[in-house]
Amino acid sequence: MSGSADERPASGPLTIRRLTEPDAAQFREIRLEALRTAPDAFAASLETEAAKDLAQFEARLIRSHVFGAFEGTSIIGMAGYFRQSGEKLAHKGVVWGMFVRPESRKSGVGHALLIAVIAEARKEVEVVNLTVGTENHAALALYRSLGFEVYGVEPDALKTSDGYLSETLMTLRF
Repeated sequence: MSGSADERPASGPLTIRRLTEPDAAQFREIRLEALRTAPDAFAASLETEAAKDLAQFEARLIRSHVFGAFEGTSIIGMAGYFRQSGEKLAHKGVVWGMFVRPESRKSGVGHALLIAVIAEARKEVEVVNLTVGTENHAALALYRSLGFEVYGVEPDALKTSDGYLSETLMTLRF
């Protein structure tokens, strides 16, 4: 994450809440912005996600726990979590889609989003995993500050038009 605390506009108090079906349009908007502005940070592609209609974003909000960070009524960040399925995997969850708009970074928004995700995950699972770009030092520091530990690195995890990117694998055990 980059930016500074004084970059965040003062448009209202910060609110973190779970997104529901009526939030699908704002969820789609920030998800596409994330993929457009930080394509190397996500396994999904902008083209694939942009082709999805609003109903598909509504369905994702039903299947996953997606939290939004709001200043007033404007969404400025998001983070998702889902519980893995299957008898032998259901004790684990996955954090996905973490993104904070550049002007709101380094202001505690990412931290607040992850606190909400972790609180939700504690209700359902024993372990939460995530992946993060090996070169994303700010995100790595944030995750470590909340107790996530590195358990490996996946070389060439993502293939982009510019080459391959490695990802750091992190876990948080409850």
